[in-house]
Amino acid sequence: MDRHEQFRSAAIDRGIPQDEIDKFADQLRFAIWAGPSAAGDEVVGQLGGLPELPAGMEWPGDEHPLPFIGSVDCAALPRAEGLDLPADGSLLFFLHHEEDMEEHPTTEFSRVLYVPAGTETEVASPPPGHDTRAFFMEPIPFLIPECRLTAWVQPVLPDWIERRDVTSEADAVKQLCELVDDLWPAQDRFCTLRIGGYCREIGGHDNPYAQMAFDSVTGLRAADADMPMEERFRLQDEEERRLIQEWVPLAQFPTNGEFYYGCFLIRFDDLAAKRFDQMRSFTMFTE
Repeated sequence: MDRHEQFRSAAIDRGIPQDEIDKFADQLRFAIWAGPSAAGDEVVGQLGGLPELPAGMEWPGDEHPLPFIGSVDCAALPRAEGLDLPADGSLLFFLHHEEDMEEHPTTEFSRVLYVPAGTETEVASPPPGHDTRAFFMEPIPFLIPECRLTAWVQPVLPDWIERRDVTSEADAVKQLCELVDDLWPAQDRFCTLRIGGYCREIGGHDNPYAQMAFDSVTGLRAADADMPMEERFRLQDEEERRLIQEWVPLAQFPTNGEFYYGCFLIRFDDLAAKRFDQMRSFTMFTE
């Protein structure tokens, strides 16, 4: 029995109406969260340090090397329903958060590298002149200390559910949220990397789904200068809901820049097909 089936069965046992269960289950996602490993934990990857690149491969970024965020061993990761990650091999994440913040969505200042299992790899040497180089206007070294990661599966709900105002104890959504907490209690661990789930809202800015929806509707509005404001908002909300169903966060993480947070998004179809070059990066400002 997978986690969604476990949830539905437990909800039925509590007497919650089937239509409420179905609507809620459609919003319930499971994500992989990773944080610093302790003694006895299975190590699934690393933050910082030096990446293991395919033998002979140059550091990603060509003339402007991209800082290495971290990597995960796909075979060691726990499985999360609805998240079609590769069964093996490694995913490596690179991001220059300052440049990406100015240019998103783009892949020029970000990279996800998939290294299939069996590939001959070697620990990369720092790019020339980048072993201690600091970012412009930030005292952050190009290389950050390595931290080994362990991982666990976490249920994730969309923000509208998390922020709802419940005034009735009989509210089915409240009961279903409590059921999620009962089935999968929160772990007392610090999470530094999230794979799957939903995009977090960071600071006072729109999340990446809303940003993409705004860009789409802006194009439609340019083609129809007389589009009423109410229609634009309606189309934007509709487009955002569509994008949430189509795109999933491949990686979300704080950067070593105090006010920057990284988010790599990918379509579910591209994730299943290992088309990691189709990833979009949205670096967010935390204030």
